[in-house]
Amino acid sequence: MKEETTDGPIFFLSDQLYFPPVEQANSEGLLAVGGNLSSERLLLAYQSGIFPWFNDDAFLMWWSPKTRMVLYPEEVKVSKSMQKVIRSGQFRLTKNKRFKAVIEHCSAVPRDGQEGTWITDDMKKAYLELHKKGFATSYEVWDEKELVGGLYGIDLGHIFCGESMFSLKANASKFAFIQMAKELEGKNYKLIDCQLYTDHLASLGAREIERTLFMKRLKGQN
Repeated sequence: MKEETTDGPIFFLSDQLYFPPVEQANSEGLLAVGGNLSSERLLLAYQSGIFPWFNDDAFLMWWSPKTRMVLYPEEVKVSKSMQKVIRSGQFRLTKNKRFKAVIEHCSAVPRDGQEGTWITDDMKKAYLELHKKGFATSYEVWDEKELVGGLYGIDLGHIFCGESMFSLKANASKFAFIQMAKELEGKNYKLIDCQLYTDHLASLGAREIERTLFMKRLKGQN
């Protein structure tokens, strides 16, 4: 089912496991609303270049913006100050040790310009289920025995779809992002999908590319 808007049709999803082509997203990148957060639907979304993003009191909304913020792992920028932080040994990185704690922190940490969080209880449950099935991955940053930062996302095997990150100490999320990028570069990953532009991501080397190019990379094309 679809509803006409001034910007084109918005698809309303049913229980059927389906998404319309990403080219049918509106100018803001909104492609469809409705459906559910089953593991199968979430995986289909990421594999199709689509991600969920919505507020607690809103419909499920599925997005595929015309430009995509991405990081080519080999292009990660490590500032002189971050080089010093890495050399200092202040932080230690682990992987998939505290996924639930990472997503809880990501939902709780206040963000500029946002009154609430899009990481609702239903979202947490959905990504925890994906984690149990081996698709959702977390990176944790420790200062001695204290969890001070981290990030999580969906690992497609050649592209890592980043979802959210948090810092309780300065530079902790940067440390996680940089170390993850280096790991994925060594594994020949094509991209880290950062979804939407932020100055913070740009400072780490991420840049916007056209959706058409992103979809080619997603499909494994050069």
